[in-house]
Amino acid sequence: MQVLTSPGRPAGDEPVGDSLDQDVPRFRVLLAAALGPLVTGYAVVATLLALVALTAQHAVFSAGGVLLSAGPGWLAAYQVELGIGGHPLGMLPLLPTIGAVLLVARAAAKAVRRLRCARLRHTVPLIATISGAHLLFGVLISLLSIGEPVRANFWLAAVVPAAISGLAATGGVLRRFGMPQVLADRLDPLALRGLRAGLLGLFALLAAGALTLTAATALSARTVSSLFEPSFGSSFGLFLLSMLYLPNAVVAAMSFVSGPGFSIGTLDVHLIGYRGGSVPGVPLLGGIPEHAASWWPALLVLPLAVGVLVGWSVRAVDEDPAARLRAVVVAGAVVGFGCVLLGTLAGGRLGDGPFDPVSVPVGVASIVAFCWIVIPAGFVAFFAGAHAPMQPVGSLEVEDEAEPEAESESAESEDAEESESDEDVADADEAQESEDAEDLEDSEDSAEEPKEAEESVEDSAEDDEDFDAEADAELGLDLPEDEPETPAEEPAAVTESTEDSGDAKPAEDDR
Repeated sequence: MQVLTSPGRPAGDEPVGDSLDQDVPRFRVLLAAALGPLVTGYAVVATLLALVALTAQHAVFSAGGVLLSAGPGWLAAYQVELGIGGHPLGMLPLLPTIGAVLLVARAAAKAVRRLRCARLRHTVPLIATISGAHLLFGVLISLLSIGEPVRANFWLAAVVPAAISGLAATGGVLRRFGMPQVLADRLDPLALRGLRAGLLGLFALLAAGALTLTAATALSARTVSSLFEPSFGSSFGLFLLSMLYLPNAVVAAMSFVSGPGFSIGTLDVHLIGYRGGSVPGVPLLGGIPEHAASWWPALLVLPLAVGVLVGWSVRAVDEDPAARLRAVVVAGAVVGFGCVLLGTLAGGRLGDGPFDPVSVPVGVASIVAFCWIVIPAGFVAFFAGAHAPMQPVGSLEVEDEAEPEAESESAESEDAEESESDEDVADADEAQESEDAEDLEDSEDSAEEPKEAEESVEDSAEDDEDFDAEADAELGLDLPEDEPETPAEEPAAVTESTEDSGDAKPAEDDR
């Protein structure tokens, strides 16, 4: 068993992250990933040109000519501007570009699986190999086109295919690995949701443009059918040309639905205006109207519905309405950038004739698309989503101070109750004191009456003893029963303390 395993490493610990299949060398996988899209794309272009040459009338088929012409056709698929007889051709079909991008991305993803790359950085040589192969192939085609009727700029033929293939390979790699963790940690989750909503809005706008183009073509079916040639070869060529430029027409229709419109030479078509001009005799353009219609502004319902759709898709991303509005703004920015990119690729120079140039006003189109997304989506996201209960400013402080205030109020109420009870007790004491004072006054009055009697007895010594006995009996009746009998000295003391009172003075005056 030790022959099958390394002596310094136990069995089962062999790294499998970067290992290859035993029968597939690393160089072969990289070579297949780099040359596969090149050979396939070139073969597809050559096949289409061969079909056109074979079916067209008065055309002489030549294998060498087809192979040489496939080179510039391959560059056109990567959006490299060509020169035909000294006239620029910058309006290039988008359908071959979409096919080339998907082909490169698929080849990169398949190579990652075969290489069993464990980390994203291990795919850098793969992306560099694919991009470098496209650069060299573009340079080779540009060199072979020197002196030919169809030529390509050297620098554009080298840089543009390399850049597009590099981006496509990166997309294929990310499809296998997902977003890098470092980038995912740095990105705001709301921004990611806004990015997804923006892509949804962009595809929805393209769908609105495709729907408008389909309806216009169906309503102009007679005009479209008249543009086809009677012969099969010519009709096949026109049909193939229309299919290749179909994405370009969808982008133009999207701009028309949004409002800015498009232009072909002197022809200018948009929702609120129309300026006539000549149109190329291609069935794809048969749906372009000859004059404006008053009902065209009703098509603005389509971009409005797209904005509502974007707002509805982000209505539940956060409970805070401000956070949802941030996601809506990100979605609008994505749609605006997408309109700039697609509008730039869809238009371009078309020789020096009456159809030059074909353009979409990318600046205005991006701003208008941004507004179509942000305004309705903002309303829907704000009002259709959840709303936290609004709290007034300083509500937390009020809540925090509510309990101390309640405690202080309860304390004040307790103090008030205590004070009231104290006041009641005090009132009761005062009442008792007042009653005692009244009793004391009565007792003083009763004590003063015997004094006056004694004084009268002393002044009138002539009274008999019966009167004195009667006065003593009255004095004994008036005294309280609880109080002990006071000696003879106490009335004198009382009379001394009350001599200065208001009751004693009238007695002296009477006397």
